[in-house]
This record gives sequence, structure tokens and C-alpha cells, in this order.
Amino acid sequence: MTVHTPGAMRLALLATMAIWGGNLAVVKLLLERFDPMALSALRMAVAALALLAVLHWHGPGWPRLSRRQFAGMLLCGLLMIYLNQICFTLGVQRTVAANAALVIALNPLVSTLAAAALLGERLTPARLLGVVLGFSGVAAVVLHRPGAALGQGGLGDLLVFGSVLTWVAGGVLVQRLTRNMDSTVVSAVVNVLGTSAVVLHALLDPGTRLPDWGAVRALDWLLVALSGLLATAVGALVWNRALVRLGVARTALYAYWVPIFGVGFAVLLLGEPLTVWHGVGLAAVLSGTWLGTRKA
Repeated sequence: MTVHTPGAMRLALLATMAIWGGNLAVVKLLLERFDPMALSALRMAVAALALLAVLHWHGPGWPRLSRRQFAGMLLCGLLMIYLNQICFTLGVQRTVAANAALVIALNPLVSTLAAAALLGERLTPARLLGVVLGFSGVAAVVLHRPGAALGQGGLGDLLVFGSVLTWVAGGVLVQRLTRNMDSTVVSAVVNVLGTSAVVLHALLDPGTRLPDWGAVRALDWLLVALSGLLATAVGALVWNRALVRLGVARTALYAYWVPIFGVGFAVLLLGEPLTVWHGVGLAAVLSGTWLGTRKA
């Protein structure tokens, strides 16, 4: 995937965040038909096949990797795909939606600290202020949704935070791996290796339930395919390219837009009421993204 300018990269990231925001509703709908682990395996399998196709027709094909490169790719796949899916799937089942959204919104803060500690990126006051503003905007929107309420912290919140840590750690590895390899190649190999672990887990776990095939509609299969292709495959290509072009900390700030877009879709498509807090949250996320991503 080629994005020639920083402006185009930022637009591609925003479009990806919109897709991820809409994907939250799609996955919630699909979980009425599919077991969570089975759904993860199906979505990841679709994405891995799509990325292999991209690698075959528009890239150099499957690369010849050194042992060190393969070990790095495997570790990245286990962190960013397999463990991320396990922690997220188990975590959201054990906590309330508001808790999960706020824990996930810690991603830019964790990414900023990791980038400073492990990659030597500058930790400027403007970037920290951007992180704080972005988190405040997400909190304003999430906590003022109809029926939103924080639950008591527990294992679910820790598991969701584990999904944040594994995603950030994987992002740091991606930035290092792409120093000597194209990001499209890294995206494809990491997803194939991580997906293999997810599928194997789903097949061997006795708790994984097969869907009621008679109850699964053609629309459900279409949504699985679109979720895998757009949210997972295209999302991986854009996100990993952004990690190379913008860096871990700047890229992570765009994650604040996922719940903003998610709530926006709920207002437009599900009839949720539009309140002043949506405007406050949007303004804070806009300000935080601008502060955190501008050059020092």
C-alpha cells in the first residue's frame, strides 16, 4: 500500500479509524450468531488470506526470512494478533462497555511512553497534553452515552489493558522490523503467523462453540468478510504503514477517533441522542490529535 504524503497518511488513518468505529457495531451484531473465539478466527482468517493475495499480486511474494527475522515476526504476531485477541475477547466479556472503552483509550498514553523508552522518541509537553486532551474527549463521549456506567474494576479490565499492552508492544516491533523490510510484507507475515495461532486455539479449545449454521444468514457471512477485509486486513496495512511514516506515538493518537466514530455511527444509524458532550468530546480529540501529532 502506497501513501505518498503525510497528509494522505493522516487521511488514510482517519478513514481506518472510521472503519474500526463502525466495526465495533458489526462485531457486536455478529456475536449474536457466533462464538467470540470462532468469530475472531474467521475474521482473522479472511484478513490473512487477503494479505497473502496482496503480497502475491502486488508485492514481492512470501519473503525469505532469516531466523532472527522470523522470530521477530512470530513474536509480533503472537503479541499483536493472538494474545491481543485473547485478552480483548475474554476481557470485554468480563467488564462493562464504559470500562472497556476507557481502558482501550489508554493506548496512546502507553504508546507515547513506550516510544520514548524503547525507540527514543521525544516526550514533549505538547504531546503529553495531546494525550490528556484526547483521553478526556473519549471519556466525555463514552460516559455520557445513554445507559453508560462504570463498573467495579476487576479481571476484565486487566485483560482489556493486556490487549492494549500487547498491541503497543507489537507496534514497537513493527517499527523495528520495517527498518529493513517493507511494511506490507511485515503486515502479511505477522497476520498469517498470528492468525495461525488464533485458528489453532479456536480448534483445540473445547469451549469454542460452532455456530448454528441454520441461523447464520448470508448477510452475516458478508459482514464477517467485510470485517476481515476492511477492519483487519486494510486496517493492518494502513496502521503499520503509519507506524513507519509517523512513528508509534503519533500514530497511536488516532486511536482516540475510534470511539468518536463509533458513537457517531450510533447517533446516525441507531438513533442515539446527540448531546453537547459529543461536541465537547470531538473538540478535545481534535485538539489532542493536532497537539500530539504536530512537529515539535
